[in-house]
Amino acid sequence: MVKEKTLNLTDKKDQLTNQRELILYNDDFNTFDFVIETLVEVCGIEPLQAEQITLIVHYKGKCGVKTGTMDELKPVYNEMINRKLTVSIE
Repeated sequence: MVKEKTLNLTDKKDQLTNQRELILYNDDFNTFDFVIETLVEVCGIEPLQAEQITLIVHYKGKCGVKTGTMDELKPVYNEMINRKLTVSIE
C-alpha cells in the first residue's frame, strides 16, 4: 500500500497570516550610527543593509526591518523600545 502525501493549504495559509512586520519610524533623537548599530545587534541585519534602512526611514518616515510571528518579533520590539527607538509591529 502506498501512502499519499497531501499538502494542507490551510496550514500554509495560517502560517502566512501569522506573519507580522516590525516597522522602524523616523525620529529626531537618534543618530544614524546608533540606529545602524542597533539594527545590526538586535535584528541581525548586515551593516550595509542597516545603513540603507536608516536612509529609507530618514527620507520616507518608516521602513519594515524584520518579519516573523508575534512571538519572534516581540523580544526584538522590546529591545528596540528599550533603546528609545520608535517601532511598531503590524
